[in-house]
Amino acid sequence: MNGAAQNRPPVRMPAPQKQEPVIVFAVSGVEFAIPAAAVHEIRSTDSLAGEAAMLEQPDFPWVRHSIERSGTVQYVVSMGTFFGLGRTRPSLVLVLRGVRCALLVDRIERMDALSSIQALPRAFRGQERRWYLGLALFADGVVPMVNPQGFLTAAHLERLDAHVAAGAVPA
Repeated sequence: MNGAAQNRPPVRMPAPQKQEPVIVFAVSGVEFAIPAAAVHEIRSTDSLAGEAAMLEQPDFPWVRHSIERSGTVQYVVSMGTFFGLGRTRPSLVLVLRGVRCALLVDRIERMDALSSIQALPRAFRGQERRWYLGLALFADGVVPMVNPQGFLTAAHLERLDAHVAAGAVPA
């Protein structure tokens, strides 16, 4: 062997980027993504029919149902109403992990993996900075990545809990 070849520093290969699994779902024809780790389970709306309690809360028209999971009330957020999208027929509920809400969605488009999420452009200035984690870049396009903690604030939860405690939910 040549001595010069032995003294050469090893070639550094770039570290493989960590891939984060995501769920891409649709609401009223609009695609969104959510980190798969944030979703505890995916249920059909039919399977929750007996468990969900109707909730009339005019301050939050995007919350029409609640479900009880492990002794904790979770509020079901209609993604179509929340984002002001056209009429929708949700068929699935994404029960989220670590937050007190579940998301009504029309359908799951695909499971995918991301190596990076782009920061939100500066044009996002208001509440949408709370709603989104960033933009998910896929080979076939860009999809907003929702923030599982961005739909119901502590103030929302406090008011919804007070509403439920006052007996506004039928037994």
